[in-house]
Formats: sequence, C-alpha cells, structure tokens
Amino acid sequence: MFRTILWILIGVLTAWLFWQRLRKGSPMAAIGWIFGIAVLVYLGLAVLLFAFQHKLLYMPWRAVEMNPSDIRLEYEDVRIDTPDGQTLAGWYIPAEQADFTVLFCHGNAGNIGHRLDTLAVFHELGLNCLIFGYRGYGDSTGRPTEEGTVIDALAAYRWLIDHKHTSPQSIILFGRSLGGAVATQAAARLTDTPPAGLVIESSFTSFVDVGAHFYPWLPVRWFARFAYDTEDAIRAVNCPVTIIHSPDDEMIPYQMGRRLYNAAPEPKQFAELKGTHNEGFVNNPALYREIWIELVRFIRQAPR
Repeated sequence: MFRTILWILIGVLTAWLFWQRLRKGSPMAAIGWIFGIAVLVYLGLAVLLFAFQHKLLYMPWRAVEMNPSDIRLEYEDVRIDTPDGQTLAGWYIPAEQADFTVLFCHGNAGNIGHRLDTLAVFHELGLNCLIFGYRGYGDSTGRPTEEGTVIDALAAYRWLIDHKHTSPQSIILFGRSLGGAVATQAAARLTDTPPAGLVIESSFTSFVDVGAHFYPWLPVRWFARFAYDTEDAIRAVNCPVTIIHSPDDEMIPYQMGRRLYNAAPEPKQFAELKGTHNEGFVNNPALYREIWIELVRFIRQAPR
C-alpha cells in the first residue's frame, strides 16, 4: 500500500513538472529533464533500500509484555550465553513425558512474547519447547546480524544439551519465516550432532530472492547486504526435513517453499498450510495441529 501511494505521488509530481517544463521550452528538453529526474529518483530509492536493509530485515521489539504464565503455562526463565559474548533471553516450557523438544527460532519482528499461541500448541501436543530471542530482541543483548542469529540458534541448541541434558536426537529445530532461514543455517552446521528433525515454516529461499520479489525494478542482487541462502544451506542438512507453506502466503511466495522442498535431502515431506503469512497458523488451528502431529510421527519413524 505504501509503495503504491509513493509511486502515485511521484507520478503526479513528475507529470506536473513535465507540464510546467513543456510550457517553458521544447518537448525534447522537457523529456530530457524528466528522464534525468527519473534516473535520480531511481538511484535515490536504490540508495535508500541499500542503507535501510537492516531495518527492513530486523524489526525487534524490546518490551516483552507477556510471558507463558499469561496463558497458564509453567516455564523457566533462562539466559543463554553465546560464544561471542552476548546473552540471550528465553523461556523453557516443559511438557509431561515429552519425547521431543522444539527449539523455536522466531520471525523477524516482535519478540518471544508474541509467540505464546504457538507455545500453547506445542505444549498441548506434549512437546517441550525452548524459545529464545535473537540478540537485540526483547531482553537479549547486542544487535542482530546474519551470522549473529545463527550463532544464537547454535548457542540455544548447545544450552539444551548442556543444561537440560537433551539428546540431539530428541531436538526438533523449528523456524518460522526468518527463523526458517536461521534454523536451516544452524542445522547445516550441526554435522556431528544433527537434530532429530528440521521444520521450516513460511520461509524463503534467500534474502536476495525476497528482495527481488518485492523490488523487481531495483538491482537488489547487486547490493544485498544479507544472504540467508536457505536453499543452499538446506542441501547440507543431515536430518529429516519438513517444509510448511501456504499457497495464500502474501509475503513469501508459495513457490519458494516448494523450491526448498526440492533442494532438501531425503527424508523430507511437504505440508500445505492455509491462510496468510502471519495468520495462517492462527486462523487454521486444527490444520496446524494436524500438521505437527504428522511431522512428529514422520520424525519418529525416520531412519536414524
């Protein structure tokens, strides 16, 4: 909507300036002047997109206004130290007689306090869950970066092993949206201690592909400052993979989910969600639960 209004305003202003210029000179001079203005506008938008990539990708909220107790879940408030000196804030929510623990890598906006509905689903399904905030999100220290978010996921994975004595073969590494890219990058590095499974929900093939999708008229691939090449990383994953994506996703094209599935090694499966990018799992709770019941069964039956 914002982009549409912006282009309408630019078009109206350009037409008005063209008319004023045409009244004072030759048509060719007016056309040359308008062409120069168009080039300047194009370059200006490209520079702005380059300069503000970090803010377009990472949208952290510092204030954590809710916690699992607000939905009557018992939890442990945890702090996770990273190898590069940051401290991550997170919650560990246990479930009775759980066979698996979900390590939850959240999306690019908000903080862990905005994921309570998903935590409730995992608890209802009898899954332990550790959710953590990336550096710069909520009560976690630091500032988010591409490498930093992956380090954070690996630190949370290590915390489960060291502090909860959780076997890697009972950890389900789960990422939604940006978190799917983070979880995949982390799983690709866990060659010696792979998780029980990797679940990627509503995620993208790469940050560059998303930029090119939203801004096809700009040379995004020339000046992208982030990669998050999920399609490449997933080829190195050594565990069962489940891709969850909705054909109705208006932010991350459904075809990107299919491409991730095609790139993933066996064993793998694809689960089709319904609804939009941010509301699909909320508006279709029965389907979402069924997807998770099936993927847990798939992970349990996969060869070790």
